[in-house]
Amino acid sequence: MFGMIKNWLFGATEETEYKLLSTETKDGVCYEVRRYDAAKHVSVSLEGRSFDQASGELMRKLLMYMSGSNEQGEVMNTPIPVIFTVFPRDDGTLNRRLVAALRIPMSFQISPPTPSDSAIKIEERPGITVYALKFSGFAGESEFRAEASRLTCTLGDSAPFQRKQYLCCTYDPSIKPYGRRNEVWFLQEEP
Repeated sequence: MFGMIKNWLFGATEETEYKLLSTETKDGVCYEVRRYDAAKHVSVSLEGRSFDQASGELMRKLLMYMSGSNEQGEVMNTPIPVIFTVFPRDDGTLNRRLVAALRIPMSFQISPPTPSDSAIKIEERPGITVYALKFSGFAGESEFRAEASRLTCTLGDSAPFQRKQYLCCTYDPSIKPYGRRNEVWFLQEEP
């Protein structure tokens, strides 16, 4: 456990690269349109518990994998952000299903270490274009839902995005007290 925390706090982090397509401001809300390339990710999912109950456990599993709890014992740079896929209901509340993922670091993309935890999966994710809204502070389900609602209102009906899921991203360890970065990503509908 200490190795996992040490790796995230003091080890090298690797932010997922993207191409900034545009920065937009509407009704005082600033958001970005970004393009992320296809890449391998490590993911784990959980059902039956709320975002706030499950997110910490899922994040720990992923960080343990990155910190050497894999069949090869490889310690990898910690990729950021941690990406949580959530599934909203019609009333805006979230289903009790959560998928957490990290992009595999670039140096391991070709041959990622094999997870030793059978719940952890390696998957090839396609490239995506997202509408990204940044916000700060400690973020749990209520904060992510509020920012998702704000982005939905800002985009209105003019932007083609998926409404059955969205991504909640966090860039900082839970013990970082200030200067925290979080984002909500809406997946743009591909033509």
